[in-house]
Amino acid sequence: MCESWVNLIKEKLKIFLNSEELFDEEKSKKFEDLIKYCHIDFKEEKTFKNLENLLKNNQNEERIFYFSTSSDFYETICKSLNDYKLISENSRVVLEKPIGKDLDSSKEINEKVLGYFKEEQIYRIDHYLGKDTVQNLLALRFSNKMFVPLWDANNIDHIQITLSESVGVESRWEFYNEYGAMRDMVQNHLMQLVCLLAMEPPHSLDPNAIRDEKLKVLNSLRNIEEKDMKDHTVRAQYVAGTIDGKEVQGYLDDGKSTSDTETFVALKIFIDNFRWSNTPFYIRTGKRMSSKNSEIVIQFKSIPYSIFDNYTMPNKLVISFYPDESITLNLMHKIPGLDEKMKLQEVSLELNPPRSFVRKNEAYERLLLDVIRANPTLYMRLDEVKAAWKWTDKIISAWQNNITPMETYKAGTNGPNSVVSMMAKDGRVWHEH
Repeated sequence: MCESWVNLIKEKLKIFLNSEELFDEEKSKKFEDLIKYCHIDFKEEKTFKNLENLLKNNQNEERIFYFSTSSDFYETICKSLNDYKLISENSRVVLEKPIGKDLDSSKEINEKVLGYFKEEQIYRIDHYLGKDTVQNLLALRFSNKMFVPLWDANNIDHIQITLSESVGVESRWEFYNEYGAMRDMVQNHLMQLVCLLAMEPPHSLDPNAIRDEKLKVLNSLRNIEEKDMKDHTVRAQYVAGTIDGKEVQGYLDDGKSTSDTETFVALKIFIDNFRWSNTPFYIRTGKRMSSKNSEIVIQFKSIPYSIFDNYTMPNKLVISFYPDESITLNLMHKIPGLDEKMKLQEVSLELNPPRSFVRKNEAYERLLLDVIRANPTLYMRLDEVKAAWKWTDKIISAWQNNITPMETYKAGTNGPNSVVSMMAKDGRVWHEH
């Protein structure tokens, strides 16, 4: 069994590297010699005896337990690890999201894990934080003099965040139907991006210094009151449509059931602090949209007065995670020519470093390396998780009372019409490719 499993890892590694030049047979063999296979059924505690026997001669080594399971089983696994004395001071545990469905269930699950591991041993993973472009937000904001004085309500009109997917829920229907886009995407991925964009400069790159500043943002989020819920929130499900010329089913067709679970969310949110007072953050995420796209748009305010006859576009900073990782600054530039009147056009200034490396690192590579290094910077601390749930729970509760009616949108589009009007009411538009 161990041999076949090792061979599987080897074949997957070749695929992952996607290049014969990058795969080194000698290095692979050294890696294979370090691999030990142990079969465990976490529902059968006695099978943990196999792991105890495997590790009994290495009591002082660092151990990392990765729980790639439903959070419903976290306590069961922790208890078995503890009963067989597999947890030590040098142990760490990685937890996959979502951890719970709301604040109460999240508290309960985390408290159970904390019964076996200390908070500093717990690494709550969010793969978005492992992306180079996301991490670059800190470098972009806090190492460039030109952006430092501009990053506030005096100079930024609004910020947009889009995380769209062209795929549907497919085989994950039962899981997704229990959580929906708000719990699956907004409470973690989107909230973390908002934090990195809005946080104050930390006093250092110390993990807790960064996480302290993110927590302040979460605690400063303005609660969306019921009277504003219809104008500030949109929820919707995809129906049958066309993507890339191919007809696809609707959400209810995929699940063969009725459901009030949202596959699309758009929110208009505010951060009530000195830096961001009354500056809106527009966020949206959804399944079965026109394309897979992940980006942040920093829309700067217009100049106070234009001396040019043709319209001057406000400067825009576009930070893209997918399909390409890039940073682009849109500026106004003179159109070359001998016309009597000076005419302007928008041009893009690429802010990307040269791609000198052969292969782009995956987000999970960085995150897994960080847990090996015992560096929790890119992992969520418990108080962050609680604060995010506390804020999103109020929206979910209002939706359950149908304060914001469920809408529909055709697969292959960018969401329901109301998401456009959400911006239009404010005299703004979504950035589209």
